[in-house]
Amino acid sequence: MAELHQTPTALCCCRKSLPVSGAPRCVGDSGSRPSAGPGPGTPRCPLVDVASASNFRCFQLRHLHLDLRLNFAMKEMSGWMVLDLVPVQPGVQTLVLDSHPSLLIQSIDCKVPASGQEEPVSLTYRVDPFTDYGSSLNITLPSAVKPGRLIQITVRYTTTDGPAIWWLDSELTCGQSRPLVFTQGHSVCNRSFFPCFDTPAVKSTYTATVRVPDGVTVLMSASRSSFSKEDRVFQFSMEFPVPSYLVALVAGELQHVDVGPRSRVWAEPCLLSCAVKKLGGSVERWLDVAEELFGPYLWGRCDIVFLPPSFPIVAMENPCLTFIIASILESNEFLLIDVVHEIAHGWFGNAVTNATWEEMWLSEGLATYAQRRITTEAYGEAFTCLETAIRLDALHRQLRLLGDNNPVSKLQVKFEPGVNPSSLMNLFTYEKGFCFVAYLSELSGDVRRFDCFLRDYICEFKFKSVVAQDLIDYFLTYFPELMDAAVSQREGLEFERWLSGSGPPLFEPDLSAGGALTRPVQDLCDLWRSREAPDLKTLESFDLSAWSTFQIVLFLDRMLDLSPLPQDVMASLSGCYSSLFDGLNAEVQIRWLQMVVRNSFYPELPRVRAFLHKHTSRMYTVPLYDDMVAGVMKCVAAEIFNQTQRRLHPNLRRTLQQILFQTGPASTNQNGPALSIVPPSPSTQPAAVTLRDVNVSA
Repeated sequence: MAELHQTPTALCCCRKSLPVSGAPRCVGDSGSRPSAGPGPGTPRCPLVDVASASNFRCFQLRHLHLDLRLNFAMKEMSGWMVLDLVPVQPGVQTLVLDSHPSLLIQSIDCKVPASGQEEPVSLTYRVDPFTDYGSSLNITLPSAVKPGRLIQITVRYTTTDGPAIWWLDSELTCGQSRPLVFTQGHSVCNRSFFPCFDTPAVKSTYTATVRVPDGVTVLMSASRSSFSKEDRVFQFSMEFPVPSYLVALVAGELQHVDVGPRSRVWAEPCLLSCAVKKLGGSVERWLDVAEELFGPYLWGRCDIVFLPPSFPIVAMENPCLTFIIASILESNEFLLIDVVHEIAHGWFGNAVTNATWEEMWLSEGLATYAQRRITTEAYGEAFTCLETAIRLDALHRQLRLLGDNNPVSKLQVKFEPGVNPSSLMNLFTYEKGFCFVAYLSELSGDVRRFDCFLRDYICEFKFKSVVAQDLIDYFLTYFPELMDAAVSQREGLEFERWLSGSGPPLFEPDLSAGGALTRPVQDLCDLWRSREAPDLKTLESFDLSAWSTFQIVLFLDRMLDLSPLPQDVMASLSGCYSSLFDGLNAEVQIRWLQMVVRNSFYPELPRVRAFLHKHTSRMYTVPLYDDMVAGVMKCVAAEIFNQTQRRLHPNLRRTLQQILFQTGPASTNQNGPALSIVPPSPSTQPAAVTLRDVNVSA
């Protein structure tokens, strides 16, 4: 990490002609891209973000600088940040930033360079409550502040164990030799990392200086980095504007291997060779395919860091440095999908970002569509249709649980003040959003033509934050024949109904190209769905040892939908497949063990115990604990929890305590000890809708 990572200076969205004769040309090839209407990234009315306490509309944020020292013994980050701000409205006397109770402010001062002021002026401030996921930092500005005049606000602070910062003792790391810390900003957590405009509507460049003890390597979501070994100081620079939630840091015993000309894999030493072997040269291949589809990769570096099982989600698309949970290394196919999804975010989500969390599908739906275009080009349509079938099955499974009228199934979710956007990050933003984008592609008449549209959409809005109307207006302007045909008003498929209507997608793509992979799965499910176990001779034509992970996962997911099954059927399933599943990856094992639990099949209970003793990540523990508590195995769950809780991250301990004792949503804001089996105090907050059955990548 001692070298400086250079980023290409040419960021124009130049095109290559498609290699197919008669293929459609992108509008941008002739230099005649359509206008986006009121202006790229500019919402039609004053933007309101109910998840932010800040007055971000009153300022332009030019740059953010962080200067931090990490203290692993105290589990504390201390230092200061500097905001370069330009007021854009007259009469602004107060700067309001998003903050958090775990973030302790020590002092705030201001410089106004153009005023001739030499010394910084100390400012008064107060911290007010906002929601259970943050507070507001109200700073009184000096009279010298004028519209259009740059000001520099310096905040000195210390932060400890807020929701963005995850301190891991050495025993919670993969190598169990040194502690590690990482941050996770999505959606509104980074206000506990540094005071900020914690809204995706605001983007800026940033720099950082991080001081650490000997033996610690620091990585950040930055395009350039350098390291002074003598001073133990790491320097970072992100030269492209990003929203606050994409500022990310990880520090610990980390090593790297280059796996391509612009990508490297980082991990703890004990994981590194496995991670490199799994990825090989695939990252550059995926980037090349993505660039052919959507235009130049804008971020320079595309590095990946594998984090211990305590990482709270599967993966996070931090620009230049994807965070991904090491547990996913067990499954090649899920690893492929998760990394490709995060690569797709380099265009959709990072370069062009949803302006509010109420329209998260603008990031996740488009990234999911882009991910599937990449895998279709790289691995064929059948592979992509199989993966899509698994996810759309999961979407409809959630709809059956929640009901078609549940507002969480809307693409445009209207937040009530105080609702944490992270609690509504679910399959609908991914899969219903994907279906809407796939419908737009269908309307365009040709998938290659839609690829061209997406390339020009990125070129038009790159480094901006947008609302859904920006995408729709650009789409209709790009395809004027569709505007003339009033496709946005087609009965039953109205764009407004897509966005604000609850329930299933109004259109789903044709997945028949995956029939060779999905038909055998459904045929086998049909054999097992009767009240009696099928004849073993009939099963001989189905060789599951030759199936892919995705085929087995689809089979087990659909068998879970049929549960509970008669005990003799479960016994036959166990006899046929249990030993095979036991030797496969965790994605297969957890689904089989969910069948064991949901069917109260006690002969397989030792495998449930062994799995939960081995796996300590949220993605593999929470679904099984949910099922055990919902059935007749609550005492077994409590016993396993008692035996394993010291190897679980404190946040996961609290979640499992909440499941075991049904006390309402467990707080994840603190990282303090939670070793007791004593039930936590009941929460007065209503239980949020959680979709724990499905592992979600950000």
